[in-house]
Amino acid sequence: MKTFTNNNGRSLTTALLFSFTLLAASQPGYAQEAGNATQASSTFSEIKQVKTKILDIGYAEAGPANGQPVILLHGWPYDIHSYTTVSGLLAAKGYRVLVPYLRGYGTTRFLHASTPRNGQQAALAGDLIDFMDALHVDQAILGGFDWGARTVDIVAALFPERVKALVSVSGYLIGSQQANLKPLSPKAELSWWYQFYFATERGQKGYEANRRDFNKLIWQSASPQWHFDEAEYERSAASFDNPDHVAIVIHNYRWRLGLAKGEKRYDAWEKKLATGPAITVPTVTLEGDGNGAPHPDPAVYAAKFKGKYVHHNLTGGVGHNPPQEAPQAFADAILEAAAMAQ
Repeated sequence: MKTFTNNNGRSLTTALLFSFTLLAASQPGYAQEAGNATQASSTFSEIKQVKTKILDIGYAEAGPANGQPVILLHGWPYDIHSYTTVSGLLAAKGYRVLVPYLRGYGTTRFLHASTPRNGQQAALAGDLIDFMDALHVDQAILGGFDWGARTVDIVAALFPERVKALVSVSGYLIGSQQANLKPLSPKAELSWWYQFYFATERGQKGYEANRRDFNKLIWQSASPQWHFDEAEYERSAASFDNPDHVAIVIHNYRWRLGLAKGEKRYDAWEKKLATGPAITVPTVTLEGDGNGAPHPDPAVYAAKFKGKYVHHNLTGGVGHNPPQEAPQAFADAILEAAAMAQ
């Protein structure tokens, strides 16, 4: 396990680090192997719905209604079932855990047919703020991976008053169309093959026709040491049947390359995000040693976190989806972030 502190010297106290080390040592925690991930319920018993000004958002909820809110966001191509075990672990600790389907997934629907099927990063962040407002959650601990990590990073950067603490897999993922204009090395470009595929009409049609097989391939390549079974995959794959799924995914990746426009309502946010704003809330970042998807080096983004900050490398072949592959480690990170915020 490698730990970084932020560059202004603020970090956990010795006592807190010692107590958390004891907690992690007494459980499967940070050294948890991917093959031992599934320890609790594999699905949610109830999906609730809440309307915002744009969406009717489907979400799962666990734990006491008066508990400290924790909101957990999935990425592509995953869904809320990445958090079934994590939510149970945190609910048992007294947290109110909320796990929404992103736009284009599961039971989340647009309220109006005329609303652009926009997948840009600021739109997803706006959905999270709207979700919190609809449930009257003023402040929450946020956690996420992949698209979810980028979304919670954005909310923490732009609206720190809404974020008590943060857990982000692969760290600082805020980007911009301007930054994405810069070409990468050939090897790095190869790892983004699907982004270029989605830039073509052939890619859009191929994803529409083959989304289940396509996304299973991403699961396998992003987490090569995670031995999920067919039932586990199908639980999440059902959410890709959302009528807006393909449109949102295609727009997300085309927007990143500047091939699709965003909405003017998000221009001011995107202008701020293009400056690479710092994150000041207490943060724990995670990276799996078996992550086969493109991801930044933790040493590169450590300076972006200006508040209390710790990074953990997850061992045992943990890939791109730590909450599902190593749920105890992810739950421990939420507890650590919460302790840092005290």
